[in-house]
Amino acid sequence: MSTAPPGPRLFIIFAKNAHVAAIFARGPTNWFHVIRWDTRNDTFESGAWICGRLYPERCDLSQDGELLLYFVHQGRRSRTSYTSAWTGISRLPWLHALGLWPQGDTWGGGGHFETNRRISLAAGSLQQPHPEHIPYGLEVNYGSRERRSSSKEVAGATWSGRDQSKRLIFTANGKVHWQRDEQTVQVLTDFNDDKPAPCEAPAWARRPLTS
Repeated sequence: MSTAPPGPRLFIIFAKNAHVAAIFARGPTNWFHVIRWDTRNDTFESGAWICGRLYPERCDLSQDGELLLYFVHQGRRSRTSYTSAWTGISRLPWLHALGLWPQGDTWGGGGHFETNRRISLAAGSLQQPHPEHIPYGLEVNYGSRERRSSSKEVAGATWSGRDQSKRLIFTANGKVHWQRDEQTVQVLTDFNDDKPAPCEAPAWARRPLTS
């Protein structure tokens, strides 16, 4: 008897000062998908697909919900100037690098936002950005050790946490749920039918940080 493939594993980061969240969907197989969630209206915008490994616990979202700091490993790039792993800054929900720091391995990498345009990169990150991805308009510091994680408020969930309206959100079986109370759970969206559809970031997502 054949069994259905497992649903994507979902991880969420909420912006601190805006009703925006970044959703990282892992799967199918080696694919990751980035989605922008408007948490006020519960609408979802599909973004980048990448065949590689994103590390959501080392990623962050700017307080205004506009920029994504991400850490990725992509082995096929190992012989290029990007190396096999790097930290990047992009406009959510895309991964077009407006700033990029080659890492070379997965021991370091990632970081967090201190303000909307000031970041702290993890200790061990190479301090020179890629020459084709200089982060003009961004202040860069070093030494971050912050990592995102699940609140573990929902037993058996892949991830759980509170959104900007203090709703209890959890992910399981490729779906985002809102647990209204102990008896009532609402499915907000289902990513089980998503198929990889990589495409170039739109023009607005490639716009420099200084514009």
